[in-house]
Amino acid sequence: MHLTYDSEFNVAYIRFRLKPAKVTTVAGSDELNVDLAPERRIYGIELLNANQQLGSQRVKKLIVENRRSGQKGEFALAG
Repeated sequence: MHLTYDSEFNVAYIRFRLKPAKVTTVAGSDELNVDLAPERRIYGIELLNANQQLGSQRVKKLIVENRRSGQKGEFALAG
């Protein structure tokens, strides 16, 4: 998984796997798009107005947790 953030456009993208040659982007809401492959597998999620959705104005870190293993990692959010 890979999370990127573009502060110029205030857009974040969560990539779960590399995209195949063709994906379809489906609007989940005014602030969320989902990239799907033809077999309906999710390849990525785009967050528009990302600083509000990720809470980066209030929260300055991203916590990634593997619930099965209990491992956690913390990463500072660029702002």
